[in-house]
Amino acid sequence: MEPNDAELVERAQRGDGEAFGELVQRHSRYLFSVAYRVTGDEALAEDVVQDTFLKAWERIGRFDFRARFSTWIYRIAVNRGIDLMRRKQRHSGHPPPAKAGEEALGASEAPDPHRLAVSGELGRQALELLRSLTPMERASFVLRHMEGHSIAEIGQVLGTRTSATKHAVFRAVRKLRSGLEPFLGEDHEAAVG
Repeated sequence: MEPNDAELVERAQRGDGEAFGELVQRHSRYLFSVAYRVTGDEALAEDVVQDTFLKAWERIGRFDFRARFSTWIYRIAVNRGIDLMRRKQRHSGHPPPAKAGEEALGASEAPDPHRLAVSGELGRQALELLRSLTPMERASFVLRHMEGHSIAEIGQVLGTRTSATKHAVFRAVRKLRSGLEPFLGEDHEAAVG
């Protein structure tokens, strides 16, 4: 029988590198997926995952089992992603490119060429708007609407109060809705309907 995360963490806390390696194997794919959606950049997402596991290994002795290991490491990854995005914005003066959620926001399986064109433009606009969000808004939006987490879970991951988490999600949705209004009005519905 395979050991669960808690057993692997206990072994890792005693210095067992193989146990920690198993935790890395179990969680790296999901962490990459989340990091990619938060940062919108494959290279940044890889950096986030690597930094996350380095930080986790350094702090594994302080893990106190109050939360699940997956929640703890997920929180580290999201916060690393937000930090890297903020740093990149400060250095470049503009948000990093947004590719995150491309499949969810820009994909269309409709065979109609006009519908595909409208959908493609909608997807491009949505990605631009996603790029314009602050790192906290983007992370909150991704966690809520792309990853399906509750407000309480998002607050736990981001280390924010419920009201601040709700507000970040609300601001992100409001900005996205406002920017997409021209595509979602009556003209758009008539064109794709």
